[in-house]
Order: sequence, then C-alpha cells, then structure tokens
Amino acid sequence: MGNGAANQPRIVAFCCHYCAYSAADLAGSMRLEYSPMVRIVKLMCTGRLDTLHLLKAVEDGASAVFVAG
Repeated sequence: MGNGAANQPRIVAFCCHYCAYSAADLAGSMRLEYSPMVRIVKLMCTGRLDTLHLLKAVEDGASAVFVAG
C-alpha cells in the first residue's frame, strides 16, 4: 500500500440508526462503494450526540465529522 491513504482526509460519520445508518447499510447490501477513509458510528438518535463526541473524533485524528439524522 502506497502513501495515497496517508494523504486522504479521514471522516467520522455519526449516523442515526433508523435513518442514515439504514441508508449506509443498504448501500453495502447493494455493493456500492464509498471511501474506506469514512468511519461510520451508529447512534440510536443523533439527538443524543454530544459536542464532546465531535471534539473527541477530531482530537483522535479525524479531518472532518459528519452528522446524519
């Protein structure tokens, strides 16, 4: 594996279990591909997401954080 992955942005996606996560799961079932640099975190509800979760993701190296409800 080359250095290409090291230069790509790392994205953490916080997804609602009933909405956005279902869509991501369906994409996987349909064998659609998205960047391996995206990490999905399933939440029961995005309303429960705390600002500290977003800050912790960036602190741990995420280039961007995406919240989908």
